[in-house]
Amino acid sequence: MIAIASRRRRLSAILAAAVVLAWLPPAPALAQITAQARRASTPAWNKGLLPISAESYWNAVACGKQGGEDPPCVFWDTGLCKNDDFALALYTPYKMVAYEVWRVVHQKQPAPTPSYAEAQRTRVTVGVTPVRGSTNVFTGLVLKRGAATVAPLDRSLSDGGGRFTFDYPAFAATSDITLDLVGRTKTVSCLVGQPVLAVFR
Repeated sequence: MIAIASRRRRLSAILAAAVVLAWLPPAPALAQITAQARRASTPAWNKGLLPISAESYWNAVACGKQGGEDPPCVFWDTGLCKNDDFALALYTPYKMVAYEVWRVVHQKQPAPTPSYAEAQRTRVTVGVTPVRGSTNVFTGLVLKRGAATVAPLDRSLSDGGGRFTFDYPAFAATSDITLDLVGRTKTVSCLVGQPVLAVFR
């Protein structure tokens, strides 16, 4: 009798667990993609994201002076982790200088000299915006190096997207990283390989 009662209790517990699991919402799906950066032929770069130096500052100024509608040295991050839900843009000291020069030159004005001190204070910010037509609401970004998660220095969510600021070691071109773009219905996991990190400016 004791054995039968014990079996009935076990069966009841299994059935109760099955009912609970049936009512739980399904776990968000995971989409795995691989990052691709646009390569700018000049000036060549393979050291990854670093604090601004005199050399990289003047390289950024020269990049901005190239003009054109979509210079790869300015917009090297276009389509970085291309997917149907979220678009990424990286803001770096190099890009700050190059973009400011490009913006002014694009308006047919003399090239400015952006603030070197401001570029020195600038860290790496990842901006996330929803892709038009996406119904997957963005809820956060997780940066991983191996099994370790790297916490941002600052983060904010707004207008269906967000901004996440990191210090340079988070993007060091020493090993692969993963950017998880977490959505309500699906997480887009983007593998950023070391060779891609090396061309980040």
